[in-house]
Amino acid sequence: MNMYVGNLTFSVNEDDLKEVFAEFGEIESIKVIKDKFSGQSKGFGFVEMPSNSDADKAIKALNGSLMKGQAMKVNQANPKGNRATARKSRR
Repeated sequence: MNMYVGNLTFSVNEDDLKEVFAEFGEIESIKVIKDKFSGQSKGFGFVEMPSNSDADKAIKALNGSLMKGQAMKVNQANPKGNRATARKSRR
């Protein structure tokens, strides 16, 4: 399962996320999204875990928990194709 991890401080990197998520199971990939010009973190990223049950445990445990002084937002990521639909439904 691919998870969205938001509301991160700009100093959080992939290693920080790996340390936090690893206690819930195997991690397939981690990506902190960065500005392509400055290289600065945009404050969110994605963590992918092969086991849905491990990912569900991580979401329940980590959503709202503090990382470097900020409450993380952790939930299941929307597939790329659903972003436009999700935006339209909020209007």
